Amino acid sequence: MGVYRTLSEAEFRDIAERILLEDNHLLIFNKKTGEIVQGDKTGDEPLSETLKAFIAQRDGKPGQVFMGVPHRLDRPVSGVCVFAKTSKALERLNEMLRSGDLHKTYWALTANRPPKDSDTLTDNLVRNEAQNKSYVAKNGKESKLQYTLIQTTDRYFLLEIQLFTGRHHQIRCQLSHMGCPIKGDLKYGARRSNPDGGISLMARRIQFIHPVKKTEVDVTAPVPSSWKGIEE
Repeated sequence: MGVYRTLSEAEFRDIAERILLEDNHLLIFNKKTGEIVQGDKTGDEPLSETLKAFIAQRDGKPGQVFMGVPHRLDRPVSGVCVFAKTSKALERLNEMLRSGDLHKTYWALTANRPPKDSDTLTDNLVRNEAQNKSYVAKNGKESKLQYTLIQTTDRYFLLEIQLFTGRHHQIRCQLSHMGCPIKGDLKYGARRSNPDGGISLMARRIQFIHPVKKTEVDVTAPVPSSWKGIEE
């Protein structure tokens, strides 16, 4: 009996199709809404374990597979997610995140048009652990992002977002405070939920220098099919 479970043919194929980049050190994956990156209190299998099982099955590995998690996405968020296949890569990616050398671009759909087509938002955010929610408050930590309106549809507005800080639910909280809650995000003021239970926020692109090879890494995730009317 192997260390990891055996994936079904359909699950194996789905995982393979969502790998955006892979080498001996990294695996960059297109996360779906509802998937968890690391284990939590729900007990649901996280992507880190699913990917271990996938690699063990694909490569015929009889022993343990390393899959470190430097980059987390909230469960209702989709898009680019980075995993480390070696401890060296994990350590260096963690340091790049701390130093701001790993650049993430997010896309968000909102039902309301922002007051400006482009702006930098600076708010103080405080996290309520019991509610798993963040609020704008005077005693909070400074939180900064920049957004740009890049597309409009009949009903929604697509914002591209650059984060300058990494606070809990930062994009969700700051856009809501601006009067533009993310589509489907009931927790932060959206009028209705999305059919899949997620929110229309995705990690669209990630850019950094490879932690081992020192080459440029630039990976973009495809727009979810549920984002109707949005062009790539």
